[in-house]
Amino acid sequence: MPLLEVHSPRAAPPTSRTRHYFLGAPFDTIAQDAAVDLVRNTESQDRFRYIVTPNVDHVVRLNGNRLLAPYYDDAWMSLCDSKPISTLSHAVALDLPLVTGSDLTARIFKTVIRPGDRITLIAANSIVSEQMETMFPGVRFRSFVPPPNVLKDPAGLQACVDFVAAEPARFVFIAIGSPQSEKIAYALAQRPEACGVGLCIGASLEFLLGAKERAPIWMRQLGLEWAHRLASDPRRLWRRYVFAVGPLLQLFAKELFTRRHQRQ
Repeated sequence: MPLLEVHSPRAAPPTSRTRHYFLGAPFDTIAQDAAVDLVRNTESQDRFRYIVTPNVDHVVRLNGNRLLAPYYDDAWMSLCDSKPISTLSHAVALDLPLVTGSDLTARIFKTVIRPGDRITLIAANSIVSEQMETMFPGVRFRSFVPPPNVLKDPAGLQACVDFVAAEPARFVFIAIGSPQSEKIAYALAQRPEACGVGLCIGASLEFLLGAKERAPIWMRQLGLEWAHRLASDPRRLWRRYVFAVGPLLQLFAKELFTRRHQRQ
């Protein structure tokens, strides 16, 4: 049966917070501390649920391809991973808290994960998996490195889903970029035997390991982390950032127009 044609009850819905749609994407108005508390209260035997962290790149891609919408709509938590989006939300009185995937991942490993916890990693390469095992020797890791371009490889993507579902884990960190990470998480939410909390967290493990350097705190506070990332890897990221500015501004203009029209 094709990967996404299985329809069973959705992942557990968000609790103790309100979900808003802004710029065509869902966002939960929950701060980092509260999100960590919700994660802390989950157990490995709980039905699989997952967290997404949309940023500008996600939002622009989502509006260009609405087939991706269920991956975000069905998430247990959808947290704003973009200072520009958080800032723009103030103009419509949403005030979305900024909760980056990198900060959330670091908090979970430092304050939530316990020795003996089972953690499943879907990682871009074996080096990340090996370094995570070295950094956290008390944690029981299972790791899977999918084939390249897994988004266009149904068998490879299915292999990721089957690997995660085969054994219980308290947390599943899916760190192979968007939208393939979200697609894997969505498919896992359809599997009744899958359990634990999934986190679609991009390069967060590499930041945690120090393999990639995060922007200084002052740049993050000013919403300039994107500039630091661009300077760190311009060849790969310049096109993504440059071509996202125009669509983001168009989406914001559309948002303002729609909200103004609804108030009339």
